[in-house]
Amino acid sequence: MSETSTLPAPPRFRHLGLTGYAGFLVVAALVVSSLAATAPAPDKLVNGLARLFAPSGLFTQMFPPDFSRIGPISWKLLETLQMAVAGCFLGLIFALPFAILATDRLSPHPLVRTAARAVIALFRTVPDLVWAIIFIIIVGLGPAAGVMAIMVDKIGFAGRFFAEAMEETDPGPQDALRAIGASRLGIIGSAVLPACLPSFTATSLFALEKSVRGSAALGLVGAGGIGVDLKVAFDLFNYDEAFAIILLMLALVIAVEQGSGWIRRKLI
Repeated sequence: MSETSTLPAPPRFRHLGLTGYAGFLVVAALVVSSLAATAPAPDKLVNGLARLFAPSGLFTQMFPPDFSRIGPISWKLLETLQMAVAGCFLGLIFALPFAILATDRLSPHPLVRTAARAVIALFRTVPDLVWAIIFIIIVGLGPAAGVMAIMVDKIGFAGRFFAEAMEETDPGPQDALRAIGASRLGIIGSAVLPACLPSFTATSLFALEKSVRGSAALGLVGAGGIGVDLKVAFDLFNYDEAFAIILLMLALVIAVEQGSGWIRRKLI
């Protein structure tokens, strides 16, 4: 008999204590109650799907898609992409200083760190559609409000991941530079940012993808982009034109995702 055959098999599951089982039961009860309170009833779901695919249903009216206004729609798609790029760029620029201030080893004071983390959490918690409504009140209808909404949303999104990446860097080079009298900016520029560059690049590309998907929805509240045309098409029951807009939006999102994936493979 070999020596390894006498070794005990590792446990498949870690044994939970009383607190662990209680927490599991609480989570299970929350899931079950949430499904019971909010999930659609099976009969209503089946009837709704039947109406959806009926001869006069929504899907039937969407086919074939109407591309007769592909010119104006293409310009709106370009505006949507420009909103996403501009808002994402501004958001990433402002996210970096917020992330630095929110990092334990780089923040100048605990109160500053707490305030920076609170701002990042606020920007990340409030949905971008709510930010769009707020900026429409401030700057009026149009793509400017959409750009500002995307910028604020990306400060919260990228700021959190930038801060986590800087927290996970090796403190050795930072301590060495600090020991020879390097300034905080010198430490950040010489030790922190180079080490975090791959993570920053990945986060920035994901933020761009998220911006493109989100910018299409901002037009539903009047913040510019293709969402305005999509809302008008649905309001006027032009479902075939709405489907054409959805297909073009899908093509734009796929193109951006493929492009960011190619950049990610080249740089990381």
